[in-house]
Amino acid sequence: MTEHYQHRARKRFGQNFLHDAGVIDRILRSIHAKPEDRLLEIGPGQGALTQGLLKSGGQLDVVELDKDLIPILNQQFAGMPNFNLHQGDALKFDFTSLNAAPNSLRVVGNLPYNISTPLIFHLLNNAGIIRDMHFMLQKEVVERLAAGPGGGDWGRLSIMVQYHCRVEHLFNVGPGAFNPPPKVDSAIVRLVPHAVLPHPAKDHKLLERVVREAFNQRRKTLRNTLKALLSNAEIEAAGVDGSLRPEQLDLAAFVRLADQLAIQPAPAAE
Repeated sequence: MTEHYQHRARKRFGQNFLHDAGVIDRILRSIHAKPEDRLLEIGPGQGALTQGLLKSGGQLDVVELDKDLIPILNQQFAGMPNFNLHQGDALKFDFTSLNAAPNSLRVVGNLPYNISTPLIFHLLNNAGIIRDMHFMLQKEVVERLAAGPGGGDWGRLSIMVQYHCRVEHLFNVGPGAFNPPPKVDSAIVRLVPHAVLPHPAKDHKLLERVVREAFNQRRKTLRNTLKALLSNAEIEAAGVDGSLRPEQLDLAAFVRLADQLAIQPAPAAE
């Protein structure tokens, strides 16, 4: 097993390998995989979580970008019938190619900071096949995902993820659990796609646009940040006070603004 330790973490992939057995066990207990589960691990690294996921008996697909890790993973796991390895970029991976049934795929990953947000949005585009997601992320990202209205962490990421999912900040993980130790704390988050959206928008793309515009200048009032999309009268017609700042609005209010925009003549594209 000496080869297991020959791979050095690469900065360009944002690699920090999990090695703390207690943390690994706690993550696996949080996931609680079962033999009938369809599992997808993104960025298995040197296989810290992979081993435990395979022991559950569930079918496991893994997606790894770093070509140098492929032989290490294959050496450890290729003989196991429930293991399937894909070399490639998770940001470009076609999750529908897994032929997972609706609401069946359980996604796991220790995600590098530089891809965490775009990858979560890529997965949300496939929310129909996903049952839940468990991610190790930078702690401040998890705080933003789980935030509520009124504070500095509440923003585009919180709103668009909570539109699709229930968010649970499970526990924090210190730098010492990794090799090399990152300069920041990490945290485990559970994202569970809603069976029924609590606040469905008429047009999801318009909701994204309203939220993006609103938070582009989060210190300004809504009547200023949204003036290219909605007049103050239209903001008021959505039941929203135009003198508020975007961080003061909850998800339902943003959906009402997007629905108001949906009944207006379409504004010119940017």
